[in-house]
Amino acid sequence: MPTQPPRSESRPEGDRIAKLLARAGVASRREVERMIAEGRVALDGKVLETPATILPDLKGVTVDGKPVTAAEPTRLFAFHKPAGLITAERDPAGRPTIYTALRNALPKNAGRVMPVGRLDLNTEGLLLLTNDGEVKRKLELPASGIPRTYRARAFGEVAQSQLEDLIEGVEIDGVRYGSIDANLERSSGRNLWIEMTITEGKNREVRRVLEHLGLKVNRLIRVGYGPFNLGDLPRGQAVELRGKPVERFLADLAKGNAGGGPRRPRK
Repeated sequence: MPTQPPRSESRPEGDRIAKLLARAGVASRREVERMIAEGRVALDGKVLETPATILPDLKGVTVDGKPVTAAEPTRLFAFHKPAGLITAERDPAGRPTIYTALRNALPKNAGRVMPVGRLDLNTEGLLLLTNDGEVKRKLELPASGIPRTYRARAFGEVAQSQLEDLIEGVEIDGVRYGSIDANLERSSGRNLWIEMTITEGKNREVRRVLEHLGLKVNRLIRVGYGPFNLGDLPRGQAVELRGKPVERFLADLAKGNAGGGPRRPRK
C-alpha cells in the first residue's frame, strides 16, 4: 500500500496560513494572499509578509486587527440569483450585489459565506455559497471537472448537428473551450431554448460559444452545478444543502473525485 513521503525535518508542522484562513472562511486563498500583501494579516501582533508562512493553527492570527476563530464545519447553500445583481461583496459603481438579497435569504446563523464562482450581472439561476474557502476553490477549479449546466434562450438559427460538434470543444478568438454537451430543447420560429453543460467555466463561456454560432442570447439561467440542481427554488431565495448525498459529495471533492452529472441532494 502506498504511503505518504516523510515530512522534511526542516519543514514545520502545519499548513500555509493562506490555506488555514481560507478553510476558516475568511476569504478564498487568492483573496487571503492579497490581504497579506496589503499588510492586513498579523501573527502575535507582527504583520505577516508571505502567504507561505506555515502554522499548526490560527492561534494568535488576526485579520484587520480582529482575532480569527477556528474553522466551523463546512456548510453549503444554494441561492437562486436573480438577474441584475453583481456577484461580489461590493460594487464600485454602487450596483446591488448578491449580498443585498442574501441578508434576508440566508438563515440568521449562516455566518460569512462566499460565492462559488460568479454569475454575470444578467445571468440568473443557481449560485452555490459556502463558508469554506478550500471547498470554494476546489469547486471552481477546472481540473475538478465539475459540470455546470445552463439553459439559454437565444434568437437565431442553429442545427442540432452544430451543437453536437461542440462535444469536441471549440476555439474562439484564440481561446480554446473544452468539451460542451449542448442540446436544442425547443424552438418557436427563430427563438430557441438550448441546454448546455460545461466543465471549465471560463469567463462568459456559454454566451461566447453561442454568439460564435450566430445566436444572440437574451436570457441565461444556470440550472445545475455538480450534483446540485436549481429545481423549484424561488428566485431570490436560499436553502442550506444537507444530507448524506451532500456529505458524500464533499468527501469526494476532498479526494478529487467530485466530477459527475447533476442529481438532486436531500436538503
